[in-house]
Amino acid sequence: MSQPRIGVYPGTFDPVTNGHLDVIVRAAALVDRLIVGVAKNDGKGPLFKTDERVAMVADEIAHLPDRALAARIEVRSFDVLLMNFAVSVGARLIIRGLRAVSDFEYEFQMAGMNSHLNPDVETVFLMSSDRHQFISSRFVKEIGWLGGDVGHFVSPRVVDRLKARFAEQDHAAAQVVATPG
Repeated sequence: MSQPRIGVYPGTFDPVTNGHLDVIVRAAALVDRLIVGVAKNDGKGPLFKTDERVAMVADEIAHLPDRALAARIEVRSFDVLLMNFAVSVGARLIIRGLRAVSDFEYEFQMAGMNSHLNPDVETVFLMSSDRHQFISSRFVKEIGWLGGDVGHFVSPRVVDRLKARFAEQDHAAAQVVATPG
């Protein structure tokens, strides 16, 4: 019996977007098991903590209409070198999503470095679907923070999480301003 094909789709998912979900679904169709790796990556100053992002991605996967596909997807956090994470979960494939030509150069360099670190783990690029090529978590956060409608870019569940987080931050900012100095 052959070994299952395990792939890793890594990212910060801060927040998870419809573009991420599109790649997750398409990547899961290519492997027997897909591990969505949520990178801790505090250096990027994430809006959501790692455990919140893991829960958010897991919630989105739980709502996928294809239950058999969703059952083959697992969400895990990691805070080690991506190649070490891939090896630790038995992955032979790293899936990277590309939105535009500007993504390619960085991803190409990363794939080359990963290949030098471990030539047994292959990197595969999936182009974003046309309707998702312009979506980025950074833009979703900026638009949402400024009161714009992000409902076309993320699920209603993620919209609710964003609203709650922005309300918390507004409240925290109000507390700082209201505190006598």
